[in-house]
Amino acid sequence: MSRTAFPHADSGVARIAARFAANAAAGRKAVAPFVTAGDPDTATTADVLAAIDRAGATLIELGVPYSDPIADGAVIQASYVRALAQGMSLDRLFAMVKDVTGRITTPVLAMVSYSIIYRRGIDRFVTESLAAGLAGFVVPDLPIEESDDLAAACEAAGLALVRLVTPTTPPERAEQIARRSTGFLYCVSVAGVTGARTSLPDGLVERVAWLRTKASVPILVGFGISTPEQARAVAAVADGVIVGSALVRRLAEAAPPQRADSASPPGQVVAAIEQHVQDLVKAVETSAK
Repeated sequence: MSRTAFPHADSGVARIAARFAANAAAGRKAVAPFVTAGDPDTATTADVLAAIDRAGATLIELGVPYSDPIADGAVIQASYVRALAQGMSLDRLFAMVKDVTGRITTPVLAMVSYSIIYRRGIDRFVTESLAAGLAGFVVPDLPIEESDDLAAACEAAGLALVRLVTPTTPPERAEQIARRSTGFLYCVSVAGVTGARTSLPDGLVERVAWLRTKASVPILVGFGISTPEQARAVAAVADGVIVGSALVRRLAEAAPPQRADSASPPGQVVAAIEQHVQDLVKAVETSAK
């Protein structure tokens, strides 16, 4: 793949920036739901992505199932197991995303382990992601010191490479990460793994305020946010929220064929997810006014 930068207005980076600009114009903050590709099956994932789009989300994070996730808690780990058991693969994921991104306007970013990218080959992975219509990547296990090759490939393709800052990231390193993140900066609210929590951590407001002085992109907060009330509180100080485990837990209720008599129908679960995202969007609209 050529490493000549793409200035196109429809690049992933540009599409993400346009969504944040639209939010600012409308006086609202961002909601970025996370769901796992292939959980409980590919068709349901496609329906969920369309539902999240209808609900008014700013962005969508699509988890690429991985057998050894690092930062994910029990709920998302279990979703990866279910997706892999159903035969989810990169080829299936790219085909599904290509179909869905042709029908929705919400940019989709892949939450993906660097080991998956590396095994596929950086240029091939980026090229296939671009062809599928992805807007960028969140790569939680890629140290900034080892990210130059992927960053260069993303820049050439116009795709975002979102970086993560955690509560334990030293200030000097956090500043470097903030300055190099594209699309947005992912501020992890708590140390540990993903999962819904009942309260927000101390020091988050101050940390987001400090990161604002270092980053040139919007700051979204994730890990532990599940309710509209929590989303409203975080959106009062950040540019938006990332919500994952609360939605993935609902998807666990969707019935695969062998459990049709003991679980909720997928259509019912998709409708519940759409309503939950709508509630989150309304909550952050309130916080922005």
